[in-house]
Amino acid sequence: MQTSFIDGDLLYRQHTFELPLDYNQPQGRRISVFAREVVDLARQDADLPWLVYLQGGPGFPSPRPDSRSGWLKRALQEYRVLLLDQRGTGNSTVISHQTLAHLSAPDQAEYLSHFRADNIVRDAEAIRESLGVKQWAILGQSFGGFCSLTYLSFYPHSLSRAYLTGGVPSLSRHADDVYQATYQRVLDKNNAFFAQFPQAQEQCRKIADFLLNNDVRLPNGQRFTVEQFQMIGINLGRSHANLPMYYLLEDAFVTANGQETLSYSFLNAMLAEQSYQTNPIYAILHESIYCQQSASNWSAHRVRDSYPQFHYTSGKPFLFTGEMVFPWMFDQFACLTPLKDSAAILATKQDWPALYDIEALAENTVPVTCAVYAEDMYVEMDYSLETLRGIPNSKAWITNEYEHNGLRQDGETILNKLIEMGNAIANLPRE
Repeated sequence: MQTSFIDGDLLYRQHTFELPLDYNQPQGRRISVFAREVVDLARQDADLPWLVYLQGGPGFPSPRPDSRSGWLKRALQEYRVLLLDQRGTGNSTVISHQTLAHLSAPDQAEYLSHFRADNIVRDAEAIRESLGVKQWAILGQSFGGFCSLTYLSFYPHSLSRAYLTGGVPSLSRHADDVYQATYQRVLDKNNAFFAQFPQAQEQCRKIADFLLNNDVRLPNGQRFTVEQFQMIGINLGRSHANLPMYYLLEDAFVTANGQETLSYSFLNAMLAEQSYQTNPIYAILHESIYCQQSASNWSAHRVRDSYPQFHYTSGKPFLFTGEMVFPWMFDQFACLTPLKDSAAILATKQDWPALYDIEALAENTVPVTCAVYAEDMYVEMDYSLETLRGIPNSKAWITNEYEHNGLRQDGETILNKLIEMGNAIANLPRE
């Protein structure tokens, strides 16, 4: 199915594809996968190369552009762009507590097991074939970069270029290794934030102590806890995050009837921070992105015990956590509690299939260019470089000019840099 509209000088075409839930059973259950094509209106009929955008997450839809700006502006200079809503997100068959409510926990877990990078890539391949595209380029941001290496592992001949931003994973390390590194990066970001705003430490402790001593409810009726408050530290890994974080904290309290309490505006902002509520794939499958023939067994939760300073008690320094998933979330978050049992099943699942083919990547011929952020809080730079050393025809641009969300902050510059690097690799003489 295809529809289209024009906005300014851009043409948007909406595509919907009916694809197998399980590619091992192609005649079985089907799901819808949505993708939006964007092209310069003046060149809509030209034979342009394609660029597929793979969104970060997992569990979030592709961007909804409203102008020719950022990385899209640079891409449209030479590409026809396809914005893929990865299965389970956006206008693809949606995963939510509502859509899974009719299934038992084992059936939920079995269904959700088909929503990792391997099947996202299979969907992209099926779409490529349906559109009659011989090869296309991919741009993977964060988790989208993880998907890109899966794509390069299993369908390299379908790709002309691969551009990765903040998304080069380890190919073999256990989730525990990832979180050991991640907690250290989160400590670094905490130290930088509280060094810049030392008064924020007192305010955070005041908020945390208030939560320990009072039954505080978010606008959805959910009890708000210290652990939930700590999780807004996920923002510290983004560009220019410290000042907005400070502003958010400084007016957390309001005086009502002579008593200080947490303000409705602050609590509403805290609820808005909980993207896990509306995008449960982000919680349920996050640790599985590191799993190949192994279970995560709630890795971030276990590794946290190696960093006891993250366990807040009154009178001790306060620390934010980062991009981590914990089993207690499925007791506390209103929209995750119906998925608690299936999340537990997936956390102990040991037979996850391989996401990468190390031998195939070692023979790579596709130009791969990557923005690797030196101070990335989400993806460990050392692991990214370790991976790239095993992939020929790859090149990293290591920079501390940007944080993990650099593509959103200055996408035109970053993508232009990666395209130029890719052109240089492609023009090298082959042995």
